[in-house]
Amino acid sequence: MNECFDDLGKEHRADGSMWFNDLKRERQNGPSLTTNRYESCDFSTKSVHSGQYDDPLTKALGTPIYQSSTFYLSEGVYDSIHEGSARDQMIYTRYGNPSQWAVQEKISALENAESTIVFASGMSAISSAILSVLEKSSHMVTSRDLYGGTYNLLYEDLQRFGMSVSYVSPTDINEIEAAIQEDTKLLYFESLTNPLLKMVPVEDLVALGKKYKLRVVIDNTFLTPYNLRVLDYGVDLVINSGTKYLGGHSDIVAGAVSGSRKLMDGVWGQMLKNGGSLDPHACFLLERSLKTFAIRMRTHNQNAKELAVYLENHPKIKRIYYPGSPSYAQTELAAKQLNGKCSGMMSFEVVGGNKAAHYLLDNLKLTKQATSLGGVESLGSLPYNTSQASLTENQQKEIGINEGLVRLSVGIEDIEDLKKDFERVLNTL
Repeated sequence: MNECFDDLGKEHRADGSMWFNDLKRERQNGPSLTTNRYESCDFSTKSVHSGQYDDPLTKALGTPIYQSSTFYLSEGVYDSIHEGSARDQMIYTRYGNPSQWAVQEKISALENAESTIVFASGMSAISSAILSVLEKSSHMVTSRDLYGGTYNLLYEDLQRFGMSVSYVSPTDINEIEAAIQEDTKLLYFESLTNPLLKMVPVEDLVALGKKYKLRVVIDNTFLTPYNLRVLDYGVDLVINSGTKYLGGHSDIVAGAVSGSRKLMDGVWGQMLKNGGSLDPHACFLLERSLKTFAIRMRTHNQNAKELAVYLENHPKIKRIYYPGSPSYAQTELAAKQLNGKCSGMMSFEVVGGNKAAHYLLDNLKLTKQATSLGGVESLGSLPYNTSQASLTENQQKEIGINEGLVRLSVGIEDIEDLKKDFERVLNTL
């Protein structure tokens, strides 16, 4: 059967009829283990209860770890494969596993999404989401301010697939619109950029997507669904690094993509080819960690707000980048999109440049000097030689990475202890 696809991915047969319309089945949310999403409950209750699978045989309180690579085939499974609904069956763990389905349902509940897929890393989630939307000779618009791994994928690899990319300011909706071309298929941005915490105007971005019939994909890792649910604005796909706040304990590597069941079926097909499915034990750890997600995020947010006030008023701190700060360049947008919430992330510039910044991180006791973010412990790093190390010095300066810039993931320690630790080291600079 010869098939083609229009701008929105609708599949047509050679005779002009709609193949999707010929299907007798309907797309359901999930796939799921018939678990309850607790949709009438608030965020913390969803974090605890949604997605959990109550094993009917053992009555175990908690989803078991289904450490199996393959599952029994049956006539029903064969029928599902024949009619194109293999994603709703247990066949092979790369295709789907009960441990994956349980944690996917929990994330879907938190994101207000029809469907979610978990991946073996955040980069696997990012690459699968992007490649599920783009096709040969297509174009995407994205930010100059991107996580280094994402930038490398776009800058080094997409051209090999015959795709092109335009880089713009994430805060200027007019510049974003001006970059849209005839062959543009995708607007891809981080809701809060890494490492300077610039905020993309999500509502305006979605309006552009509707105007030009483009997909809008947002990496929401810095904010998470606790602070901002971008799917509620009409974003097509949302990406989270499960390694960061969703996992929250610096002990797993994972990623997640959420959206409509239709689009997520396309992401699933791309994931099968990329091979980045999340193993059952990591799924167990992620689901367990998500049970405390809401209370962790409340503490991350509150600690970051208090520490930001302290640092902004310290003479050894030159500048701070934080959505809850009075000096934040986008205070109006932050208030509108975050509704009083912020993030556990901040960046700041230390007086004395990179040498002083290194001294600070080398001597702090509670803030651990390490890459990554979103763990219960505070983590600090210098973007120039970690997350943005792949950029040239000129490229770093172009997006605002100045001398002495520190990226700080504020943990859930007692805030007075954190402030005392910073006070001790800053006073010796």
